[in-house]
Amino acid sequence: MKLETKRLILRELTINDLEALKKVIGDKDNMKYYHEDFDEKKVIEWILRNIERYKTFGFGLWAVCLKESGELIGDCGLTLQNIHEVIRPEIGYHIRRDMQQKGIAKEAAIAVRDWTFSNTPFKEIYSYMKSHNHASRQAALSWGCQFVEEYVSQNELISVYKIKKEDIKRYL
Repeated sequence: MKLETKRLILRELTINDLEALKKVIGDKDNMKYYHEDFDEKKVIEWILRNIERYKTFGFGLWAVCLKESGELIGDCGLTLQNIHEVIRPEIGYHIRRDMQQKGIAKEAAIAVRDWTFSNTPFKEIYSYMKSHNHASRQAALSWGCQFVEEYVSQNELISVYKIKKEDIKRYL
């Protein structure tokens, strides 16, 4: 699987991405809204879990690489997540800190959104985050999601956003 945008290439993660991905999800400040820290072992598990997702579902989190250099600067993709007690398709993303606020999460998520609606049976896609994660909320809004609900999970307020396939015409 390979997706291309104006500035990016999204491709399957491999174990060779370990060092570059450690700079993204191994960065404690970058992952401050996540429920655990990622040491090298956890980053390896992350990569292997996504490789298994590719085999099982045909999707997962993909490497986000700069088209110009091939440098991995994050991940973005489709996963199945437990959102308010229901398993739902969700687009998630993690972008290296020095590459944030440049529209990369939006660009990658739009590519994944369009791929999802063209290549899966899903009629809606979700994005969810801790409610005080304003950057993730803005990213979800930027690729077309609308606010759905908030709920409490593990003593944290969670915000849920979604986009329906039927609404995609507004963004094309």
